[in-house]
Amino acid sequence: MATARETPSRSSRRMPTRATGLLYGLGFGGFVDGIVLHQILQWHHMVSAVEGQEPTTLAGLEANTLADGFFHVGAWVLAFAGTITALVAWRQDRLAPSWSFHFGLVLAGWGLFNLVEGLINHQVLGIHHVRDDLGGPLSWDLGFLASGVLLIAVGWLLHRRGVRDLARRGAVDAR
Repeated sequence: MATARETPSRSSRRMPTRATGLLYGLGFGGFVDGIVLHQILQWHHMVSAVEGQEPTTLAGLEANTLADGFFHVGAWVLAFAGTITALVAWRQDRLAPSWSFHFGLVLAGWGLFNLVEGLINHQVLGIHHVRDDLGGPLSWDLGFLASGVLLIAVGWLLHRRGVRDLARRGAVDAR
């Protein structure tokens, strides 16, 4: 028979973890980029703007396909890490997140992916751009960065609504 000490009351349970939603967002953001932009639209590949690695040659396409594969492994690892953090939170008896708490973090993680990937790969390293098929016009790269900022802002606002809802219901403590 469970005692009150073994079964924490709802008001003493800890806040859901933020790591799960952010990791899912980072991973899913990578999958959207890789699947939609790399594979379906074929606007760019991972190293398509690197001299000698252009996907217009067989050797270049092979190099880009390999690099895209490693990119997808990284996205998978992030999504899987999200699953692990969800299981850890479950075992810690944390509250399950509300839709707005979790989905807001997924959007913010996706935006963070776009912002970091866009700054590092498009601007700093220049290994590819959003539209390498058009010669890499800057406007597409800037739009990609803006989409990241927008996803972060909308996601964070949605997440904060979920936090306020949990607090208003008295469902969590501050731990």
